[in-house]
Amino acid sequence: MSLESVTERVARACSRAGRSVDDVTLVAVTKGRSADQVMTLYDAGHRDFGENRAQELDSKIGMVPGDARWHFVGPLQTNKVRLVRPAVVLLHSLDRLKLGEAWMKGPGVPPGALLQVNVGGELQKLGVDPGQAETVAEQLVTLGVPLEGVMTIPPADPGAARGFFSALRSVRDRLAARWPGCTGLSMGMTDDFEAAIEEGATYIRVGRAIFEA
Repeated sequence: MSLESVTERVARACSRAGRSVDDVTLVAVTKGRSADQVMTLYDAGHRDFGENRAQELDSKIGMVPGDARWHFVGPLQTNKVRLVRPAVVLLHSLDRLKLGEAWMKGPGVPPGALLQVNVGGELQKLGVDPGQAETVAEQLVTLGVPLEGVMTIPPADPGAARGFFSALRSVRDRLAARWPGCTGLSMGMTDDFEAAIEEGATYIRVGRAIFEA
């Protein structure tokens, strides 16, 4: 595993951007990884983990100490909200109003959520159109969803990713002008997280660079 090398790269990217490393949360994506692999990161001091699948999240949370912070970063069906909502600190992939309605069902105030934006306009990817983000955000906020920012998965071209990250930051800035708590930017994965940090990411979602190096 190379958690140390990834954190070093995060620090260098923050330095180039004139940012503090405390402004960026590294979410270690554990999709397909064993509980032993997760515990190796935990024992190294890491606490923020991300899962793409509801059942996999449900099976892992009982195997890792309770101070681990779980993020849900993948597509979420409404009938799986009951597994995810009590287990996570943040839903990164709120991509439609119906999911927002399901997220609000249950006791108390739900964890915060990020609006997923399809900045590349790709048909095979989920997320709202950038031009509709403010409208959908207003609907979600009206429902009571604690909206904390935006998320994207850009087209798979590391060389072009920076432009999509900049576009998402512009969406975030528009939302934050109306809702000051809406400041989160979840963008950047193994192949492009440094560019994401330089463009303002507050969350990066990294799996392969941590687990497979």
